[in-house]
Formats: sequence, C-alpha cells, structure tokens
Amino acid sequence: MSFHSLPAALITYQVKVAETVAEHAAAAALRRAVFCDEQQLFDSDDRDDIDAYADTIVALDPQGVVVGTVRIHQEADRIWWGSRLAVDRRYRRIAQLGANLIRCAVSTANARGCDQFLAHVQTQNEPLFHRLNWQSLSYEDHHGIPHVKMQADLAAYPPAKDPLPRALVAE
Repeated sequence: MSFHSLPAALITYQVKVAETVAEHAAAAALRRAVFCDEQQLFDSDDRDDIDAYADTIVALDPQGVVVGTVRIHQEADRIWWGSRLAVDRRYRRIAQLGANLIRCAVSTANARGCDQFLAHVQTQNEPLFHRLNWQSLSYEDHHGIPHVKMQADLAAYPPAKDPLPRALVAE
C-alpha cells in the first residue's frame, strides 16, 4: 500500500531546517508557484536580497517532497523575521503543516538568541497566527495585498537546536 492510499491521519510529515541543495531548490520552486503563479504577487520570481542570508524551513511529505516552506532571518541584534510562508495547494487541507512551519521557524530563531520574532502576514491568515500566540501590531499593504505586522509570543516557542526535525501527523 502506498502512502497516498493511507488514511490522512496515518501520514507523517517532517518539518525541519532545509539541509540540501535539492530541498532549497524545491522550496524556491514552491514559493514561485504560490507567490508568482497562484497569487501573482511577483512577475516571475519572489526571491530578494534576504534570500542571500535567510534560513529555509521545509515541510516534507513521506517521500521527501517539499510541500511547505518558510524562511527566517535576523534583521538586527536579537530581532528575527519570518517570511514567505507557503504550502502547496494540494496540502493546505492539512491544517498542521502551516502551523508547524511557523512553530519550527520561531523555535529555531529562539534557539539562536531571538528576543523578538516578527512577520508580515496576509490578513486572511491573521486568525491562524492568533491561535499560535501571535499578536497584531499594525496593518500595512505589501505588494498591493493587505498584511498585518505580527509578533510571536516567544514563551510559546521553546528554543530548538538546528537542525530541527519535527514530525507531525495529518488530521
């Protein structure tokens, strides 16, 4: 029996810091699919200067295929940002993928000495972040789309050392 035929509750996904060239390339391709093709926020590529020093977090399906990603970077001393959270549209029904990408991102930054973790979140995702112990700070437009600047409550995200593998079970 292949994992595709198993009930969703039995399929395990891994969320971790990207380690290989293939994982980084697949994360970049997923971001292009979501932010360029699907949402049309960027013409042909969403990459920017932050990608040169950001760390990539990935969610892998049981066959090692990247189905979700987010990046983190340190902006200033002890101030970190998360950005470019993307989940393959075929996997969005698995609610915990996005949440575990967020948890991994903040816990990884927290282990690296983060005192403040921020993100610009598309407003339709604000309720998810509130459930994950984030607070809204201000409302802004980015790339012509309404966003909310949010801050994570670091007490809800214990530090986790690199690499940070996290298994989660689809619901």
